[in-house]
Amino acid sequence: MYDLVIIGTGPAGLSASIYGARYKMNAVTIGKLHGGTITEAHLVENYPGVGEISGMELGQKMLKQAESLGAKVIADSIRKIEKQNKLFVLHTENGKYETKRILLAMGAERTKLKTKGEEEFLGKGVAYCATCDGPFFKGKTVSVIGGGNAAVTAALYLGDITEKVYLIYRGPELKAEPAWIDQLNTKKNIEVIYSANIEEITGTNKVESIKLDNGNTIALDGVFIEIGSTPNKALITDLGLKTDDKGYIEVDAEMKTSAEGVWAAGDIAAGKFKLRQAVTATGEGALAVYSAYLDTKKQ
Repeated sequence: MYDLVIIGTGPAGLSASIYGARYKMNAVTIGKLHGGTITEAHLVENYPGVGEISGMELGQKMLKQAESLGAKVIADSIRKIEKQNKLFVLHTENGKYETKRILLAMGAERTKLKTKGEEEFLGKGVAYCATCDGPFFKGKTVSVIGGGNAAVTAALYLGDITEKVYLIYRGPELKAEPAWIDQLNTKKNIEVIYSANIEEITGTNKVESIKLDNGNTIALDGVFIEIGSTPNKALITDLGLKTDDKGYIEVDAEMKTSAEGVWAAGDIAAGKFKLRQAVTATGEGALAVYSAYLDTKKQ
């Protein structure tokens, strides 16, 4: 029986595990991707006190720090959560856990473009992680879909290893941080196409071209989709949590959800200003665990 089960091993979950260990809580942190989606970032420049670092390295540093402090971190996936009286039973791929409290910090899943050819060519030129799949396109021509930080940084990374990158955004101007846009403007092999959407991804056995709604067809080898993320709704449904209109979990100032004994932190939690940055996720994870720790003192 655990005092707290933390679901998710990204910045929010690992930060929570660090503070849980320091509070000497009987806690366990469960997640598949240790380090979370930040491990997909080829470069992180804005995490305080660290300087330039790859997302993979930053995620691994967080994991090692948590484990060095005594945090129990397990590689597994939660399949279902059941409420039994005042306890929660978590069913995973490899076992079962019982706990009095839950902290949801499993982040969000990549948003699909939902265009013709996307599913057909997944793994055959269509990808959602530039740092994971980018090396397969060395010296080739690719496109990145999106206009936020994720899309621009993906384009920058791909610009260093591919011959040509088309950054395609449906709006009239990019929404990324000005610093990233400044770097983008220095890259001669990156071309930004504004106010355009992909109508179809085409090819025979692999991606060969894309058709845009402006009438143009571009010959290329890869399509990297970076248009945001959506929350993991399965566990939210299991717990009957209140969410905002986009499906993100509503929390109060203590990161408490609408269900007793359940907290949420990081990208899965709603908020007025969701930067969806590692630094905000770690802060929310720390707040949530402190609130859960105080809850244990009420017993």
